Formats: sequence, structure tokens, C-alpha cells
Amino acid sequence: MNKNEIIPLEITGMTNEGNGVGRYNGIAVFVPMTAVGDVIDCRIVKVQKNFCYGIIENVISASDKRIDDNCEAYSKCGGCSFRHFSYNEELRIKEDFVRSSFERIGKIKADCEPILGCDKIEHYRNKAQYPVAEQNGKAICGFYSRRSHRVTGTYDCLLQPAVFTSIVHEIMNYINSNNIPAYNEITGKGLVRHIYLRRGEHSSEIMVCIVVTNVKKSDIFNDLIKLLCNKFSDIVSIVLNENSKNTNVIIGKKFKTIYGKDTITDIMCGRKIILSPQSFYQVNTLQAERLYALAKEYAALSGTDLLLDLYCGAGTIGLSMSDTVKKLIGVEIVPSAIENAKFNAKENSIDNAEFICGDAGQVAEILYDRGERPNVIIADPARKGCDKETLEYMVKMNPDIIVMISCNPATAARDCAIMCELGYGVVKYRAVDLFPRTTHVECVVLLTKAHK
Repeated sequence: MNKNEIIPLEITGMTNEGNGVGRYNGIAVFVPMTAVGDVIDCRIVKVQKNFCYGIIENVISASDKRIDDNCEAYSKCGGCSFRHFSYNEELRIKEDFVRSSFERIGKIKADCEPILGCDKIEHYRNKAQYPVAEQNGKAICGFYSRRSHRVTGTYDCLLQPAVFTSIVHEIMNYINSNNIPAYNEITGKGLVRHIYLRRGEHSSEIMVCIVVTNVKKSDIFNDLIKLLCNKFSDIVSIVLNENSKNTNVIIGKKFKTIYGKDTITDIMCGRKIILSPQSFYQVNTLQAERLYALAKEYAALSGTDLLLDLYCGAGTIGLSMSDTVKKLIGVEIVPSAIENAKFNAKENSIDNAEFICGDAGQVAEILYDRGERPNVIIADPARKGCDKETLEYMVKMNPDIIVMISCNPATAARDCAIMCELGYGVVKYRAVDLFPRTTHVECVVLLTKAHK
């Protein structure tokens, strides 16, 4: 095949990046925004040795799973990938992603329970980060287009609360009315880099964080503070964050609160949670509560257990289970998150919890050396998964149960395969959809010594 060649193609599968896949003369062709069952005219846009990328030139016959995507930014924005077909089809695909990862990558044959779908598939996010850029002499913000750092200029997102759109609209009007320069990634000049919003699902408290290259220029936002607080009574915190480095990292290390509190408060699994701008907190609160309930079910806590919560963040998972254990130990490498976790324990009058700041593997080694032997370990690592040292110390502690929570089925399958080699076995696992309309999917895994 050649670039710009148009071929007939039937979409027969889906990749974990959200691209439909079909075959033409034995060659795989990947096409975004297609659904299984679509028959299309496909324009080839990139040719590789063993596969090609294409785009839809014309839909000959639409899949019965295809629906109206109902979002004007969908074709430009890189946030959603599954908005063009039914939610039931999305759940089927995501469950298949997880099952395929465990069977293909981990070589694990275990009970794959039906995916736990989300009751609320719109406006479910409690956090949003909007990049700001300059376009034709004007500041714009929105989301990055697929596989690029080009800002769409559209911030009315169906995954975010409607109030976020209103707040961003006011901020952008203020920035342009006052000629405040947007950051330029190429030159490194400009002031405003990102608008970062957090909202408590149960409390409705809102934090506005504006990422700038210099927090000393905070006076320029004085009138914005008054404007936002007069229009949005749920705003309890406005913070500036300084990030002057030439980096893709959004948040810098320096914060300056210019209105209200340094944190916001929410409720998670009946526990009061204090959140700073950099705290890890699941973006879909209601579904995260169901996720943690599933993890608690898998953990089968008896009330006399020592529970080790690795990668604990602000302590939300462990604290949700603290009333069913003798002692909780949480481990997290981010100092501010550990301070949040300690404060959250105090705020909820939880006195059987200890939180330690450090690398999960190194702290696991320290706990082992001091004789701590948890009955149950819960690990909720980042997308890259656990390092082998951490897995080895988890197994060395000889817990009865290990529960793995993962936002990346591929690394979860890899890590579980290593634990199987070390003497544990996967009893069952379940996909949980925390991010409807996107390609992301979580999974919860139960491992025990009894299933070697």
C-alpha cells in the first residue's frame, strides 16, 4: 500500500489505544474513530513495514454499535476515544483489554469477573487540567489534540462538571481583557501555562490553581479573585503554582495561595479527605468508591489484620478500610500526600494508622527488617507498575492476601506474573471502568498463597 491510497476496509477489532483495526491483503490497518462492524473507504496516511495507519474517507456501512458522538470537539481533542459507539460496546472492549492482558502478557488463567461499569458516563471528573497557549495573538485554552501539543481551543468538555466550563470561560476572558501573555512552549516566554481545577464530588468545594512561570506576579490576578468569588460561591481556594522549567510536567514545586484555603475537603467512602493541589485522588469519586469497595471485598479483612497500603497517596484506600483492621500502614513517596494522609486520619479520628514517606520498595524492606508482617497488602501503583524489588518484598512478607489495583492492565499482568513465579497465584480479577469514553480502564486483582 502507498500513502494516500484509498482501500475498502472492514473493522474487525479494536486496539487498547482506541483505534479500530482491519486487514487488507493480510496487512493490519489501524483507523481511529471507527467501530467494530464498520465498512469504510480508508485513506492510508502512514505506511510501516508490517502495518499501516489510515483515516476514514467514507463510511460505506456503519456498525450497529455506532452512535452520534454528541461532542463538537471530539474529532480534534485527544481526551475521548470511544464516544462514537455505545457504552455497552465500550465495556465489552475494556473487559477484553483486561482479559487479553492477563492471558497474553501474564500467561494467567484465572476467573475474569464481569466488568464493573459506571452509572454516570458524563460530567464525572473531579479534576481538569487545561493547557493555555497563544493563537493569532490571543490566549486560548482547551485540551491537546491527539498525539500533539496543539491546543484545541475548546474547553466545553462533557467529561467535566459544567461549572468548570464556566470558570475557565471567566478566567480566559480576564486573561485576554488584561493582555496577560500565554506561555509559549517554543520560546519559553509568557506567564500562564495551565488552568487546573479540582472539585469535591460530595462537598462541592472547588480549588482553582493557575500554573504560571512566576508567582511573584500574583498582583495581576487580584481582580480575577474578586470576579471568581462573586460568581462561584463553591470556590474556597485559589492557588498559583510556579513552573518556569521547559518541561511537559504540568505542576511545579512552588505554590502560593492567593485566596482562601491551601486545600479543599471531600468525602470518600464516608471518610473526610483533605486535598492539596498535588495530592493523588481518583478523578471519578463515585466510581472510585465502588472500586475501593471491590478491593475491600477481595481483601476479606477480619478486624485483626495488619494492612499494608503501598502507593497510598492521600490514604483514601487504606482509610476506607481502617475500621476493619487492627493496624494500617500506608506508604507513599510524595511528601505532601503523606501529610494529607496523616491529616485525613486525624480528621476522621482514626488512631490505628501509620503513614510513611518513601519509595515503596525501600520502605517495604524497612518494614520487613523491623518485623512487620502484614496479613493483607494492597498495592495501587502508577501506570508503570511495581519494580521487582517491591514485588519481592511484598512476597517476602508472606501475607495471606495481596490485592493489586492498577490503571494499566499490561503492567498489572506483568507484575502478577512475577508474583506467580515467587509463589503466589491469581484467584480472580475484575475490570472497573473509572473513565468512560476514554481508553483507560482499571482492574482489581486478588492473589493468595493458596493458588500457587
